[in-house]
Amino acid sequence: MLDERTVVAYLKERKIFSPQSNPSVEILAGGVSNVVLAITGEGKDLVLKQALPELKVKAKWVADQRRALVEARAIQVLHDLTPENVPKLYDVDPARFILLIERAPRTTTNWKDDLLAGVIHPEIGAELGSILGQWHKTSSHDAVILDEFREDSLFEQLRINPFYRTLAAKHENIAVRIGTLIEELEGSKTCLVHGDYSPKNILVTKNLQAIVLDFEVAHTGNPVFDLAFLLGHLLCKQEYFTDLEKKKAVAKTAIEFLMHYEARLEASAAPTLTWHVATIALARVDGISPVNYLDNTAQMNLRNRTVAILDSKEPPSLTEVFLNL
Repeated sequence: MLDERTVVAYLKERKIFSPQSNPSVEILAGGVSNVVLAITGEGKDLVLKQALPELKVKAKWVADQRRALVEARAIQVLHDLTPENVPKLYDVDPARFILLIERAPRTTTNWKDDLLAGVIHPEIGAELGSILGQWHKTSSHDAVILDEFREDSLFEQLRINPFYRTLAAKHENIAVRIGTLIEELEGSKTCLVHGDYSPKNILVTKNLQAIVLDFEVAHTGNPVFDLAFLLGHLLCKQEYFTDLEKKKAVAKTAIEFLMHYEARLEASAAPTLTWHVATIALARVDGISPVNYLDNTAQMNLRNRTVAILDSKEPPSLTEVFLNL
């Protein structure tokens, strides 16, 4: 595994930098599943990611390092579809599970940090819905892409087990419902799914343009997962706030996201969407990688809220989920 002391020599070996160069190296935050380093020099501003064999969370979470190669290819495919919203791939080393991408402008902010700071722009939700709708719509009609990204083990390791099966084991009263959601995800695979469409993986430019990162869970799968993953995180953010206006702003962001997604897709989301949303949000409390910004009261409120949704006979609408404050 590379670190800030060895990365420059490695990049010179790969002829990314000249032998006489002296690029600067910066350790970037947020590397739960990867070594993440920024390297700048000779007119290049790059981010290096190397997949870790075991994720840095409290519970043991082993994941196949091949996900780096999946991410590299997904970046190529989705950059071609939305070049303004996906960074460009610069290099990939399949032997060491390393990829290099162009670094986003330094003036960008992380959307998760913005949301938790109370900086909530619903139009970002709208843009993210349009981006995702385009990815899902285009890839669903591309047999080559669908065949290339058929992958079960990585999604099982990184999403089904920690977010669905862990909850089913902890919450016996909703285990059957979660089981049906797993069957849906595993049984209907119609487009290229990002797999980690989360606020932490989205940068926001000064003019409120979204840049999406982290494609290592990309796979041919069920589009409802991407929708639910982002909306589940927004539900956690909504529970974080006590201020009613901020709660409403998060709700508007969620509703704008789904509305623009369906408009770009020219179809409706799966009727089970809010059950998946509740599962993702509950997993951020009772799964193996809980969020760190909810206090005990907020965790209890979110748990009660999501279990009630999952226990309902019919899935509520998204508006009911986010505006039932």
